[in-house]
Amino acid sequence: MKAAVYHRPGKISIDNVEDPKIEDVQDAIVRVTATAICGSDLHIYNGFTPQLKPLVMGHEFMGIVEDVGSGVTKLKRGDRVIVPFPIACGGCFFCNHNLPGACEHSNPGKYGPEGGLLKEKGGGMFGYTDLYGGYDGGQAEYVRVPYANFGPRLAPSGFSDDEVLFLTDIFPTGFSAVEWGGVKGGETVAVFGCGPVGLMAQKVAWARGAKRVIGVDLENYRLQMAREACGSETINLHDVDPVEAIRDMTEGRGADVCIDAVGQEAERSIWQRIANIVHMEVGSLNAFRMCLSAVRRGGVVSVVGVYAVPYDNFPLGQIFDKGITLRFGQAPVHACIDDLLQWVENKRIRLDDIITHKLTLDEAPHAYDIFNRKQDGCVKVVMYPGQSKAAAAEI
Repeated sequence: MKAAVYHRPGKISIDNVEDPKIEDVQDAIVRVTATAICGSDLHIYNGFTPQLKPLVMGHEFMGIVEDVGSGVTKLKRGDRVIVPFPIACGGCFFCNHNLPGACEHSNPGKYGPEGGLLKEKGGGMFGYTDLYGGYDGGQAEYVRVPYANFGPRLAPSGFSDDEVLFLTDIFPTGFSAVEWGGVKGGETVAVFGCGPVGLMAQKVAWARGAKRVIGVDLENYRLQMAREACGSETINLHDVDPVEAIRDMTEGRGADVCIDAVGQEAERSIWQRIANIVHMEVGSLNAFRMCLSAVRRGGVVSVVGVYAVPYDNFPLGQIFDKGITLRFGQAPVHACIDDLLQWVENKRIRLDDIITHKLTLDEAPHAYDIFNRKQDGCVKVVMYPGQSKAAAAEI
C-alpha cells in the first residue's frame, strides 16, 4: 500500500509499505477514506519530537472496516468509522477514569508514571513516534486499529467524511480546552493560536455561551479564518501587544479564560534560539507566557498546545501571585466523542469550514511543506487515499 512516511526532519515521502495485518484478536483493519495533517505532526516533521526510524504518519483519519479480529464484537466489515487518535484499551485504571491518553496497556516498553522526556510516557498514539508505541498512522491507504471494541465510533449516516473527520482529534481537543477553562456562559475567552485546534476552541467557546471570543495569531490568513468561520474578534500580535489589547477590551482585568493552542513551536527570537541551546530546551514558552499575562487574576489558562521538554525560568511566581488555575494535557477523546457526535448530528457546530486544501495522499510531501511554511493560506489539509487529484478536489 501507499503511505506518507517520515524519514528525517523535513523529509516525508510516499512509500510502498506492507499492508497492515490483524495482529491481535481485538484489531481491525480500516481502509482510510479521509486523513488530515495535524499541527502536532509538525513537531515530528520539524524534529521537535524525535523519531529515529521511518514511521507512517497521521493520527486524524477515518474509513471503512475491511477486516476484524476474532475478538471484535462491536464492528463488522463495511462499517464506516471515526477513529480517536489515542490508542486505549478500555479496561485499565485510566481508561476507566476517562483518561484514555494515559492507558496503561497501549504503549508497552515506554509507558510509566513519570512522564519523562524520552521514557515513561503516556499511552499509545497513531503515527506519533516510537515514544508513543511506534504505531503506524493513518496517512495511508490502510491502517491497523488496536482495541477496536473501544476506540472506533460509527460515523453517522448522512454526513460526509469532511463533516465528521475532525472528531478524531481537533474538535475534541478544542472542546477539552474550553471545558477545562470552565466556560459556562458570559466569559471572555482569548485563544492564542488560530490554527485548526484554536479555531475549534473558538467555535466551542461560542457554543458554550461565551460573551466574547478573541483569536490571537501572527498570520493574517488564519485570523481571517477566525473571523469568517468562528465569528471571533481577532488580534495580530505583530500589530499590537496582545496582552495590552486584551486588557483594554476587558476593563483592565484580562480574559476570564486564556487558551494556549500554540505550544512549543511559538515564534522565537534569535536570542531565544541561542538560549534553547544553552539550556537544552526545545521551542519556547512564549504563547504560554502571553496567556499568563493576558488572563485575569483568578482566571484559567488551558493548555492544549504541545510542550515536550522542561523549561528554565518557569514563571511560577506570576502564577501564584495571580491565583491562576492551569490545565494541561492531551484531549480524552474517547470520553467526549459520543457527546460531540451529537453536536455534529444536531448541527450545533460545523467542522468542515476550516478546510483549505483537499489533496490526494500522493501530495502529502507538498501538503506538509505548505502547512509547515504557512504558504498558500494553508489552514487545514485533508487527503483522500485512493482518490485521483481531480476527485479529491471535488470532494
